[in-house]
Amino acid sequence: MTGLASAFRTLAVTAAAGLLAATGAVVAPAPPASAAPEPKAPGEFVALSSVDRTILQEMRYTTPHNFVGEPVDGYRQPLCILTRPAAEALHRAQVRLLARGYTLKVYDCYRPQRAVDHFVRWAKDLGDERMKKEFYPLVDKSRLFADGYIAEKSGHSRGSTVDLTIVRLPAAPTRAYVPGERLVECYAPQSERFPDNAVDMGTGYDCFDTLSHTDDPRIQGVQRAHRQLLKTALAEQGFVNLPEEWWHYTFKPEPFPSTFFDFPVARRSVAGH
Repeated sequence: MTGLASAFRTLAVTAAAGLLAATGAVVAPAPPASAAPEPKAPGEFVALSSVDRTILQEMRYTTPHNFVGEPVDGYRQPLCILTRPAAEALHRAQVRLLARGYTLKVYDCYRPQRAVDHFVRWAKDLGDERMKKEFYPLVDKSRLFADGYIAEKSGHSRGSTVDLTIVRLPAAPTRAYVPGERLVECYAPQSERFPDNAVDMGTGYDCFDTLSHTDDPRIQGVQRAHRQLLKTALAEQGFVNLPEEWWHYTFKPEPFPSTFFDFPVARRSVAGH
């Protein structure tokens, strides 16, 4: 009976197809297979704003004001996402800084692997130097990998690394970058660089230059004091600085010391956490 039923079904489908062809009817194509769902963050990840709403967020990679010159892959919304222990440690540092008249401001937090891949593709395109004047004026683009400015993996993708600075309160607004505007070297005097409401750290954020080394001896006076203020406030809460970048800190111990995530930077990635 099973074979007979199958034969009847085949005849019915064939007859229907012939009838549609004879009448000129259009057969709707089969629906495409559904796309694989976007990965979500593990439950240990949170939006920083759910832990501390007072920390300022200026998420540079959602905008064209970065060394690539365009929004970076994977940054869907201007949102800082971190592992909960890192976010809570930032909150503790913020409480102490607020008492001294300062606030933290984050530029980048968790970074998906697809964003790192975007950086790698950009670095290999030696003809694209639209943002060189500001972000890497003295570095030949062909040297970005060898000099350690670009790599195929980033600690940011593990979720406990953050790029940040401090702002004196009350915080003045920062104007939006206008694509195509005149660029100024990231190590120029603060009054000449792209305006940022942060205190003067000696260079701008993401400045590919040895002056960005946290303890570079050429950085003195108030600039050095500002770097030390940030470093001390974060070190007290378990953050370790990357010596080559005054803005780069990683919370230790990391909950995910060897996992590089690729969920997008978006509220839905941490919804319900």
